[in-house]
Amino acid sequence: MFVVTNRKIDTRKEGIEQFGKSPNEKGPNEIRIFEAKRNRKKWKIDVLPDKLTKEQKIIVGIPSNKTAYASQYVAKQLLDRVRKKKKNLLFFVHGYNNDIEAVLERAENLEKQYGVEVLAFSWPANGGGVKGVTSYKSDKRDAIASAGAVYRTMEKMRTYLDAFNQQRLEDIRSKLIDKYPDNLELRQTHFTRMADIGCPFKISLLLHSMGNYLFKKIQSSSTYDGHHMLFDNVILAAADTNNDQHPEWVDRVACRRRVYITINEDDSALRFSRIKSGEEQRARLGHYLHRLNSSQALYVNVTEAKNVGSSHAYFEGDATKDKRGQLYRFFKAAINGDRAEKYLSYNTPSNTWQP
Repeated sequence: MFVVTNRKIDTRKEGIEQFGKSPNEKGPNEIRIFEAKRNRKKWKIDVLPDKLTKEQKIIVGIPSNKTAYASQYVAKQLLDRVRKKKKNLLFFVHGYNNDIEAVLERAENLEKQYGVEVLAFSWPANGGGVKGVTSYKSDKRDAIASAGAVYRTMEKMRTYLDAFNQQRLEDIRSKLIDKYPDNLELRQTHFTRMADIGCPFKISLLLHSMGNYLFKKIQSSSTYDGHHMLFDNVILAAADTNNDQHPEWVDRVACRRRVYITINEDDSALRFSRIKSGEEQRARLGHYLHRLNSSQALYVNVTEAKNVGSSHAYFEGDATKDKRGQLYRFFKAAINGDRAEKYLSYNTPSNTWQP
């Protein structure tokens, strides 16, 4: 899998030991990309050069005398994989207190459990090596600083997706000209129908825990352009951000299908988060069942779902082990860009969907 990161990288080291607990020394907006492959119990890490080698340019189809970048290589590889394997793409942003190994393990689990190709973003979310309250506050500062890097990554994704879709439409147009050279009306009719079929794969966004706080900073920024429809579904899972006034930024989220907000009242990690001192630690969006008044989000209350208990990551583990269960089917559909609430029941008084 490919991972984008703004962590400090020391290429003199090997494997996951290359990745530090602080942002890139060139600044938190500086991003690098690496490919991770499991070799038995260890991860083999290949940090891509910022500028592609001649061999990598050949793979991408770029002349050797032209400059090309790692993001182009990754985009080509991901597009080839999802089309060949007929999979969807998930962009995953993790939460508080996650080191690189934890991120890779979770991303791998998501790929296996839900049949998607995962592109993960890893920010320096392990407290700079400290623990407890100090670690939490350190991660929160790093989340704020990392928002620009995530936004840059999403903009790169949008650019390459736009280019892919443009080429796809040109291919459709060319085939129709060959098939109906003298009938413009028929060409236009078929073009509209074929274009409406859409992209042959879907892209969704899964934000977990404090990853939602990072995303909130993007959505609240004056530089954010919310009109680009990059994602089919956006899933705000166990969001470690204020419930108060969340519609102000949630309603700015642009997507083709749905915004899902998942809530577990018994979430132990969010209860821990809320006891931090400071005005910002009010009721968390991911565990509070009041003021659920976004005009576009669908709220999913998993509190009473089987095997959820006090889990903070109920999209994996025992809560979704049963592939016939409603919660598994919900997450599988949501992560794959489909309409997922069809597996749930709507509770009118609370304005929530429930398994």
